[in-house]
Amino acid sequence: MLSKKVENILNKQIEKEGYSSNLYLAMASWAENEGYKGISDWLYAQTEEERMHMLKFISYINEKDGKAIIPAFEKPVFKVKTVKELFDAVLKHEKFITASINDIVELVLQEKDFSTYSWVQWFVTEQIEEEANVRAILDKLKLVGEANLYLFDRDIMTLRTPAAGEGA
Repeated sequence: MLSKKVENILNKQIEKEGYSSNLYLAMASWAENEGYKGISDWLYAQTEEERMHMLKFISYINEKDGKAIIPAFEKPVFKVKTVKELFDAVLKHEKFITASINDIVELVLQEKDFSTYSWVQWFVTEQIEEEANVRAILDKLKLVGEANLYLFDRDIMTLRTPAAGEGA
């Protein structure tokens, strides 16, 4: 059984994961409209991954006799003009999610909820991978520059590490 504090913070994470999915969906649409098919495919894959994360939180809360709350999601807002700005925004958002996961870890340890602590470790590892993937993309962008993105766009999916549970 979850304490009310833990249930509340996990429900807040449902909203953050759903927002993340919608944010990446909006970014994918931007990339597609700009002619970056590879980048949009990468972002569409991220959209689905974030949705899967949201579903994991919903299932966990309900399995632990809590009540998962399905919120309305805020409309994603981002303004970018370049692919680099886009991936800078992705990294900033992933850092925000990492901080949120760390807040969950801190609370469950305070509450001595060791089963949730064990469960949330998957997300701790996932966030390490998410940030590393985006940093690798930003490194590649630095190498190719903004002037010649054709090969980068074509090959970006090779830079994507499958989410845990997706298979390699």
